[in-house]
Amino acid sequence: MAKRRKVGNLLALAVLSVVMSRPMHPYEMASVLRARGKDQDMKIKWGSLYTVVQNLEKHGLLEATGSQRRGGRPERTLYRITDAGREELEDWVRELVAVPEREQPRFEAGLSVIGVLHPDEATQLLRDRLTRLEQQIAAQRDALAEAGREVPRLFLVESEYDLAIREAEASWIRSLLDEFTTGSLPGLAEWRDWHETGRMPPEFEALAERGSTND
Repeated sequence: MAKRRKVGNLLALAVLSVVMSRPMHPYEMASVLRARGKDQDMKIKWGSLYTVVQNLEKHGLLEATGSQRRGGRPERTLYRITDAGREELEDWVRELVAVPEREQPRFEAGLSVIGVLHPDEATQLLRDRLTRLEQQIAAQRDALAEAGREVPRLFLVESEYDLAIREAEASWIRSLLDEFTTGSLPGLAEWRDWHETGRMPPEFEALAERGSTND
């Protein structure tokens, strides 16, 4: 089970990782994180950056180490990671890498209620998704190959993982579509009949009633 963190926002993880190299002010943190594409690796709300930095300082994971002024810009506070911050960062990374945690993708939510659509529409929507996925996969492969010419693989493993997940999803959708088109999916005939006649099969009704209560 995931630990309860003093600052559990994943943006905090990103901030701690970026200030490992040197002290930075929040604006620079955001610039470096964007340049490294961290907003592609995790859900980041940039508007909460200053709040996250303040919370990290409050809990002793960051500390102010001076200020910086350039030109006519306002003075900006520089922050560095503390020993406690390093320990927190390392422990957090260990947990994220070693401990599987159940996530709830939007696609999974849609699949859980796909029966409300006619099978023909569901089939076309899955084909549309597969087309988009294949385009994204091709673009990701090209980008990864290009980046690999200049960037050590250590810094690309998260991109490899994302590509592998997309490839696995595309393979699964192809398999499901094959069952739709060949008619081999169990319950497909009943699903189609329900939408075309309005009569819900008894086995579908039993599932719909499961967990319901009568007052």
